[in-house]
Amino acid sequence: MNLPPMHFRTRKWIKPEDLNPNGTLFGGSLLRWIDEEAAVYVITQLDNPRVVTKFMSEIDFVSSARLGDIIELGITATAFGRTSITLRCEVRNVITRKSILTIDRIVFVNLGPDGLPAAHGRTGTADDAPAGMAGGDG
Repeated sequence: MNLPPMHFRTRKWIKPEDLNPNGTLFGGSLLRWIDEEAAVYVITQLDNPRVVTKFMSEIDFVSSARLGDIIELGITATAFGRTSITLRCEVRNVITRKSILTIDRIVFVNLGPDGLPAAHGRTGTADDAPAGMAGGDG
């Protein structure tokens, strides 16, 4: 499978308040950061602040982070539907590059002013299009 390149845009420093009783990164904190990072990514891709998380596929924790670690969150768009955008996510340790978590599918839905799903008109990322033409369709 030919996956698009991962864009690592956000880094987090693991602090005491981020830890679980086991002394490792609390999964709920990481999922909150991922959902926020994904929402910001989608809002900037669709140029619309009204988006909602619809679905997250299996979340695969393959390692953990500890106090003082610096992690980075990577998000990339993998598909565009009429009202939706599908993302892939990876979280890794900045220093070791060791993967911490992967999520193969996160689906967001674009909403109109009425709060209902609305077509976004995009077929590709804003990064792929000429300036001012996200998705190549203006």
